[in-house]
Amino acid sequence: MPRTAPRISTLFPLLLIILATASSLLAPGIPLPGTGLAAQDYFPGRHPDWERRTPEEAGFDPAGIQRAIELAIAGESQSPRDLAFNHLGTFGREPLGDAVGPFTVRGPQTGLIVHKGYIVAEWGDPAKADNTFSVSKSFLSTTVGLAWDRGLIGSVDDLVRAYMPPIILGDGDGEPGDENGRRPKLLFESEHNRGITWNHLLRQTSDWEGTLWGKPEWADRPDQDRSTWGTRARNAPGTAYEYNDTRVNLLALAATAVWRRALPEVLREHVMDPIGASTTWGWHGYDNSWVILDGREVQAVSGGAHWGGGMILNAYDQARFGLFTMHKGKWDGQQLVSEEWIDMATTPGMVNRGYGFMNFSLNTGQRRYGEAPEYTWTHTGAGSNLIYVDPENELVIVCRWIQGGAFTDVVHAVLGAMEER
Repeated sequence: MPRTAPRISTLFPLLLIILATASSLLAPGIPLPGTGLAAQDYFPGRHPDWERRTPEEAGFDPAGIQRAIELAIAGESQSPRDLAFNHLGTFGREPLGDAVGPFTVRGPQTGLIVHKGYIVAEWGDPAKADNTFSVSKSFLSTTVGLAWDRGLIGSVDDLVRAYMPPIILGDGDGEPGDENGRRPKLLFESEHNRGITWNHLLRQTSDWEGTLWGKPEWADRPDQDRSTWGTRARNAPGTAYEYNDTRVNLLALAATAVWRRALPEVLREHVMDPIGASTTWGWHGYDNSWVILDGREVQAVSGGAHWGGGMILNAYDQARFGLFTMHKGKWDGQQLVSEEWIDMATTPGMVNRGYGFMNFSLNTGQRRYGEAPEYTWTHTGAGSNLIYVDPENELVIVCRWIQGGAFTDVVHAVLGAMEER
């Protein structure tokens, strides 16, 4: 059943909303820092309907915006544009690193600046659909949030094993000691894996052990000491952070099992269509990531695209998703995912204070962007693919195929253009 009763944790955000409303009587249109947004009247219609404003009309210093664009273009990634070829020189060099999902030939350095819903600057080729790599994780965590909102997941602190049916996987997949044969596999049955919760998977603190889609968890960014592969002592779930795409793909499989349908269908129905996304996006799994659910063959998607696949979409759709999360799951008056879920997703974890739910990278302590408000987050992916979300300034910045340090300069330049108006 959908959640209808507010939880205790919703009372504090509600109090902040009341305070922000009272504050608006004194200073209309100015949000309290970190408490959400001033009223936004405009949301873009279905793609390609999206209104533009010049930097001057939006209240920016135009020279500052031009400087931000120049910094972005000058900071373009130096990696090959053929992403399949680029894979050969990066993750493809790891053990069992063969690509098993699709790659595009990417476009040029591309970006968008969106303020109060309006596009105030765009450059490159924002209509081109390309791999977005680990930004896919934020779409994945959102599908988990949609399941949580509907009561399909009782609590993020529930053990995942209570939700996971036996699933027939290929030879080599499964927990240690149970990798062979076509019998149904239970992926949360080892002494270590039994203690893993949804929260651990969402925050990348599970330390799950095993192999999925032919990729052992130890083969993703492996230790230089080969003797530790598959033999090291396990960290108790929730005690150590490790960025690991095999475990992200495990979360995608678990979410697929809970929904009992393909996650791209869930995402399209509940998020992408309501926010007016284009028809050019796609969420891909691997050649071998097919399972049988209720007699139907379903592809479990890739959550991080380490070996190809994942979300392939354009910059306009990335910006729409950024606006959707900035507005706490609400789009033009319709609550698509609960505000409580977005609040949890943007709350620092106990182990990694710069990480919320995947892949909400937080500006805790202003460590990512020293000149930006602390309450901001960035949906991050290799490439780099970055969606900066700033509720206080009602600002979303998308940059694709940019070096990370250059993106920091772009964010600071845009914020500076706001101050100089």
